[in-house]
Amino acid sequence: MKPIQPFVALNHQEIASALKQISGATVAVLGDFCLDVYWPIDRSASEISVETGLPTEPVHRQHYSPGGAGNVVMNLLALGVRRIFPIGVLGDDPFGRELSRQLLHPRIDARGLVVQPEQWSTHTYVKPHVEGAELRRLDHGNFNRPAPATEDLIFERLAAVLPEVSVVLINHQAIGSLHDSPTFRERLCRLMRERPEVCFIVDSRGYHEAYPPAVHKLNDKEVMRACGRPVAAGEIVPLEALEQAIGELQARWRCPLVVTRGERGCLVGDGEALFQVFGVLIMGKTDPVGAGDTFAATLAAMISTVTNLNAAAYVANLAAAVTAQKLFQTGTASPDEILAIGADADFVFRPELAEAPHRARFFNGSEIEISAEPPLDLALRHAIFDHDGTISTLREGWEQIMEPMMMRAILGGQYAVADEGLFHRVKARVLRFIETTTGIQTIVQMQGLVELVREFNLVPAAEVLDAAGYKAVYNIGLKQLVDARLAKLDRGELEIGDFTVKGAVRFLESLHRAGVRLYLASGTDDDDVKFEAQRLGYAALFTGGIFGSVGNIKKDAKKVVLERILAEVGGKFGQLVAFGDGPVEIRETIRRGGYAVGIASDEVRRFGANREKRARLIRAGAQAVIPDFSQPDTLWKFLRLPQLA
Repeated sequence: MKPIQPFVALNHQEIASALKQISGATVAVLGDFCLDVYWPIDRSASEISVETGLPTEPVHRQHYSPGGAGNVVMNLLALGVRRIFPIGVLGDDPFGRELSRQLLHPRIDARGLVVQPEQWSTHTYVKPHVEGAELRRLDHGNFNRPAPATEDLIFERLAAVLPEVSVVLINHQAIGSLHDSPTFRERLCRLMRERPEVCFIVDSRGYHEAYPPAVHKLNDKEVMRACGRPVAAGEIVPLEALEQAIGELQARWRCPLVVTRGERGCLVGDGEALFQVFGVLIMGKTDPVGAGDTFAATLAAMISTVTNLNAAAYVANLAAAVTAQKLFQTGTASPDEILAIGADADFVFRPELAEAPHRARFFNGSEIEISAEPPLDLALRHAIFDHDGTISTLREGWEQIMEPMMMRAILGGQYAVADEGLFHRVKARVLRFIETTTGIQTIVQMQGLVELVREFNLVPAAEVLDAAGYKAVYNIGLKQLVDARLAKLDRGELEIGDFTVKGAVRFLESLHRAGVRLYLASGTDDDDVKFEAQRLGYAALFTGGIFGSVGNIKKDAKKVVLERILAEVGGKFGQLVAFGDGPVEIRETIRRGGYAVGIASDEVRRFGANREKRARLIRAGAQAVIPDFSQPDTLWKFLRLPQLA
């Protein structure tokens, strides 16, 4: 098999076109139809049971939604599929009747749902949770056994709908499943071989081996288990091991594989090549429940419209990211939601390399780490620089100001008295938020803070500030830090070199003399970044302009600059390079076809590499990473610039 190839992201128009075709799709879903039951418990109304002497668990409200194959059907419905044919078994019980009620819809033909009155309980998962934490689940249906007459009826109804569909999604995810029956598996496999004109997609937790003539959708751990090399829960499956295992399965089954990897995206293999679809970066809290069903449903809907497998997996990956952001529900993803996330999605690139610095590859023995070679036609005429952490270190330590400020905002009056568990939960969320938003406009970070304050719900609504209000609080602390450092500069106690990354100013001067047009783009307020660049003596070098935040969330400085430069270069992406220590400028450059150099600067020492930054930058897609600008001659040669001025 050829080396893994990254799948080129679809643009907005391509995603929209693919989603539009779904309205003509017809899909059958054969599998385990389940009901998810959500019971939020409010112990403020608890009492001691007279019968047991134990405290009760008062359910504040009830919420029911289709799960398993039922959730796949709901996802197909949300996607706008024209006709959906669910085929499976329900019990003669209240949960089965509720599930049937939930599946009533003009576009759902539910005649394939068979009720077995004996030895079958509707698969039901009762999920009690207290204050956002889920308790032990209560499961129904684990002891189910399909009767021979039930199997006959299932195949009779499947045969009836096959002429009307182009895709059949085979779902298996429950103990006590139809698929537990050997005769059922044999009959289904035989049917798949007899009907090659129908695309069968298998999404199974344990029976992929029984259904070789199909497209197989598995997760990475299921792949390893199928190869006899099980991986413990919570353990990451190395990409190299997964690649080898996929090759083994394809040789055994001779079929296409789509392998999901959670936040790491998915792999698509057709036996000849293996493509990697990168994972979508999600900054907020996630709930993976139902994301796999969303992926499978979207994959089936896309294939039903004759979309190629790689593109189908790409859109399915976006859809799963939509569902993963819906908390405490078995979510779905609509075309509008998929298009919204796909129009401006941030991806997680090369996580394996990011987490393994020992695998780094360097240019000619230098400190320039290469993730992707510069294009052969690289002829730089435009260079974008981030400011803080890339050139200037005046604001070094801003995280130590933002972190306690955010924690005070979230905890409110409980800041000084919060118990250790709550304090550390808040701190963990804040640190993760700061890490994933480094480099974006401060006003956008503060908008995120507003959402965090509301998420934890510890501050009365009337006391929650807006984004501008929190930004003003943050800026007070940051201004004190910067003013104190500039005062030392004015008194001659420190020099400009004490506030700039090693070699940065000299490299800027060389680029300027070589005729490369320089642009400075920062998430810091526009007036502040211009003032600080002037004070540090290099503002005049940026003939392309200096751009900072104007307080408008919709006008990110880095995006504005990149769009302007692309208009200037007329699509000649080989003329553009961006340097930055934050994910935003890296992602925006990659998205627009430029070459992105990450600056993994140690802002305290002002030279040498920060390993955490390196990992963050590679995940953002940096094609090269340097610790500083202390090797200008080598960097010049690497970027194929003319003789150093």
